[in-house]
Amino acid sequence: MKRLLVIALVTFLGLLILTEASYAEQTNRWKIGHVRPMGSPIDTDINRLAQAISRDVKGKITFDVIPEGRLGDYTVVSEMVSMGDVQMFVGPFGTGVDKRLALPFVPYLATNWAEARKLYGPDRPLRNNMTEWLQKQNIRILGGWPVYFGGIVLKKEPPNVKEPVVSKNMIIRTPPMRSFELTARAMGYTPYPITWAYAKMGLKTGMVQGMIGGGAEGYAGLKDLAKYYLPVKDHFECWFVYMNLDLWKSLSTQEKTAVQNAVSDMEQRRWEVAEAEEQASVKRLSDQGTTIITLSERELARMIERVRQFAWPSLKQDIGETFDEVVASVKD
Repeated sequence: MKRLLVIALVTFLGLLILTEASYAEQTNRWKIGHVRPMGSPIDTDINRLAQAISRDVKGKITFDVIPEGRLGDYTVVSEMVSMGDVQMFVGPFGTGVDKRLALPFVPYLATNWAEARKLYGPDRPLRNNMTEWLQKQNIRILGGWPVYFGGIVLKKEPPNVKEPVVSKNMIIRTPPMRSFELTARAMGYTPYPITWAYAKMGLKTGMVQGMIGGGAEGYAGLKDLAKYYLPVKDHFECWFVYMNLDLWKSLSTQEKTAVQNAVSDMEQRRWEVAEAEEQASVKRLSDQGTTIITLSERELARMIERVRQFAWPSLKQDIGETFDEVVASVKD
């Protein structure tokens, strides 16, 4: 009987060890997603990031890189990261849970790349406040990935397209965020808030006649639907690299260092090439047959003044005193 008990105990312990090993292997395989196609710059950077982390932790963490928004809309994925169903993601945040998260999308916070680097870089008020707010959602921001300055894409050219105070009599898609809705109204358009997943269909069916909330890089995929592009630089698109906060806390010091260093290196490299890639994306649009409607410095300045006067007071109410801190930080 004793022998049978010993055998049973050894067998149980062996199964327990195998189960724990299997669980450890499962929890150390992370999903990391993004919203662009395979082979795009962000896809290349994330694959490089995954390889660097795996190498530095000697294979204790491996990755499944999931491109093209296959995990769902970014607003949904942030909830999945919060719950731990997805370990990491690179993209923007929605404002459904916390309207202060509109901060990165406030129109004309930055008007050029030098200002953008000051505003959206590490250890700056914008990043620090976003990091603090997202802790309540169990999310840890690790870094940023600058993308482009935004613009408007149109199926037809409205009258007085460069005059923001003139009504365009045109409905355009905006992301479901108040910052973009206010920007569209300030420029004379009627906003129709829908997610990116439905925006292309909206253009095809005529539900909307244009889009705001993206840039030349994203609009290039619209091809024959993008007849005109107006680079109004309404917002600066900087995606966040983030992960589940509980998972971050569970990592060893060595693992945290490996993850953070890889993200910081990726962000630094990206700032060095992002502006040139933005210019290449505008050229790609032009080469596809899209007419680029350029603005003079005076016309752009008038656009900036109009949108700030119209949109900033409401957005400041949503965001609070942090708004003024971030606006002032570009002059530091």
